Amino acid sequence: MTLFPKFSKRVDYQRDGTKVIMEQKLLQTVNHLILNSDICTACGICVEACPEEAIKLGLVGAVRRGAVDYAAPIDIDEVKCSYCGVCVIMCPFSALTLKVDGEERLTIIEKEGFPQYDQVSKVDDEKCIKCLICEEICPRDAVKREVELYEGVSKEGKERQLAIKTKTTFKVDMEKCTACGICSYLCPAITVKRKAYTAENGKVEAVSDPKTGLPWDESKCDACKVCVEACPEECITVEREVVSDKIEGKVNINEDLCCTCTWCSKNCPTEAITVEKLFDGEIEFFPEKCPSGCSTCVEVCPCNAIYLPTPPKAADLHGQQEAKIAVNKDFCIYCGACVYGCPGEDIIVLKRSGIRIKGKETDLFNKIKEKLFTKRTSKVREEVTPGQVSIKVLEKA
Repeated sequence: MTLFPKFSKRVDYQRDGTKVIMEQKLLQTVNHLILNSDICTACGICVEACPEEAIKLGLVGAVRRGAVDYAAPIDIDEVKCSYCGVCVIMCPFSALTLKVDGEERLTIIEKEGFPQYDQVSKVDDEKCIKCLICEEICPRDAVKREVELYEGVSKEGKERQLAIKTKTTFKVDMEKCTACGICSYLCPAITVKRKAYTAENGKVEAVSDPKTGLPWDESKCDACKVCVEACPEECITVEREVVSDKIEGKVNINEDLCCTCTWCSKNCPTEAITVEKLFDGEIEFFPEKCPSGCSTCVEVCPCNAIYLPTPPKAADLHGQQEAKIAVNKDFCIYCGACVYGCPGEDIIVLKRSGIRIKGKETDLFNKIKEKLFTKRTSKVREEVTPGQVSIKVLEKA
């Protein structure tokens, strides 16, 4: 006799990442909680948010640096998990997915039992100049430029002249034109055809165009004015008006991938991007406690906010100790990955103080918010069980 519920866990290697799939089979429903291990940053937010305490933090730094291969960034107990979807909602990196009978669903949101992040990540198309900065600096590959390639980056790309919309005016003074043909010899946009000439007429004349003087193809003209300079009779006039100097295309931010680090918005030259961080808070580093040669926090930071400072000159130290590590708080989202990845103790201290959400703040959410606002610090990594570590709490929110 088959007993329900039934549970299982498996690892599935797919093109878009390594998936750890937790399964719960009920009598009439099958639930799957899916973790994309390649996207997961082990920030620990899901650990703090899980109502059933079914998620445990893994060996964050060791896993991310490839020092161990027997553990995952986080470990989910498929039996203790209630498949409620709270971890899916709270993951700021979209590393978790909940499927009910094969369909992505979050029943807890449908029933208004839990709020969502109020994420603001948008591009003002009117201000955006379609430059390359935001796409290249985004640490999560969340920005995509849907812009055609041009010859500056690809031999097969479009000609650079086509990037700007222009209106070109071409005119030939046919009273001066001798139909010498130099202009058409140099430029494919101009056609010089001569009328039939005979001894009776004794004159060479060009076939004229009522609008431009000489037949001219605007699509082939780039207003280089070579024809103007080369014309021996100075009878050609070329004028170009720029209708639009903006490159055609679209720049989009994928909110599922965006972690709201603000790299793009702070570096956009036209202030076309607006990003609001999901969390407010404070983070403090104590580099004097940092072990020499370690850069784990730099490697695990999903926002590229932590860096190794440029060594100052010895003469500028004035007896002070050289900082081994530092953080640019402009780009920190207070996710906690560095805190939980740090192998030392009391080196990084994190205190969240705010969270952007929309929807009703339920009792369950308020309990989780209290956990999220708890002051935490890094701790020497001790494996409580193989592949799992404990978290050090300094004080309650």
